[in-house]
Amino acid sequence: MIHIVRAKKKHPWIGYIVSIVLVAAFLYLFSIGAGSIAVRTKEENLNALVEAVRRASVQCYAIEGRYPPSVEYLEEHYGISIDRKAYNVFYDGWASNVMPDITILPVQEEK
Repeated sequence: MIHIVRAKKKHPWIGYIVSIVLVAAFLYLFSIGAGSIAVRTKEENLNALVEAVRRASVQCYAIEGRYPPSVEYLEEHYGISIDRKAYNVFYDGWASNVMPDITILPVQEEK
């Protein structure tokens, strides 16, 4: 004699819930990763700008025998390009033969 056992029917909505939870978890992890990449890119851009301004200052000293009087001078004569909407540049050169103090900070976004 053949004995047939019927499997209990699963509720179809359980599969939908599991799928929604997995998609939500994937989207959450993706957004965290994208945010991390954005932060890292901003840091790298800031470091590149600081290095470019310092190199241009040293190049000016090597060519002209003095450090530049201002950042605007570097922009005019040495091709430095600064996004003033994204960065605040503080350039304190108190003597033409002393390396200026260069501080570049990102602009704080208003919320």
